[in-house]
Amino acid sequence: MMSFGEDRIIRKSPEEIEKMRRSGKMVRQVLNHLKGIVAAGVTTMDLEKAAEKLIAELGAAPAFKGYYGYPCVLCTSINEEIVHGIPSEKRALKTGDIVSIDCGVVCDGYYGDAAITVPVGDELAAELKKLLEVTEASLYKGIAQAKIGNTVGHVGSAIQKHVEANGFSVVREFVGHGIGTKLHEAPQIPNFGKKGQGAELTEGMVLAIEPMVNSGRPETKVLSDKWTAVTLDGSYSAHFEHCVAVTRQGPVILTQ
Repeated sequence: MMSFGEDRIIRKSPEEIEKMRRSGKMVRQVLNHLKGIVAAGVTTMDLEKAAEKLIAELGAAPAFKGYYGYPCVLCTSINEEIVHGIPSEKRALKTGDIVSIDCGVVCDGYYGDAAITVPVGDELAAELKKLLEVTEASLYKGIAQAKIGNTVGHVGSAIQKHVEANGFSVVREFVGHGIGTKLHEAPQIPNFGKKGQGAELTEGMVLAIEPMVNSGRPETKVLSDKWTAVTLDGSYSAHFEHCVAVTRQGPVILTQ
């Protein structure tokens, strides 16, 4: 789903960042609403319909639907699915599953994009509980590095170190991205790397930071639907995402 077009990094004014904060807040409202719906027996299409209804009520438009032909407003990726899982009437959630819910909206020409991974029921295996905790914590380790003068590599390195120190692996083929008046802008934000590598972070950049972490090996494949990315070894995967502005005051999360 990622196309970065030209490689020019577009910095946002404080006014533009406020518009993105509004879009980001809407995304968070949708995700919070969906988190409350997730339960055994609920289908991913149930989540899709609830999201589409709320996005319309909030006065925004879905960011994903129609993007390069993608058919839905959400990406719902269960268990071994990493990203870009297509909602379906046929796929009901089961106790012990984990489901990544990725949502984007556009409001007044500015995008918001965020993701959470939610356990289904209260009987989550200890290893999966740890996978979710480590993935979410790695997101915040990355966000803490989104400071003026650091580089994209500082963000990726912080994520990778935390993930690998806990015995998990970082997906390489799918990465975070700049965001603004387009869903995907430069620069790409890998969830791995070295400090000092990649674009320098400067005031006004807005980054969608989104670690995708596998319980097994990092390799992936895309299914025949041409969208759903899964782990090659069948291990489980978690995904969390925030949009973050690089400011003089430090990193500011726009999708809180």
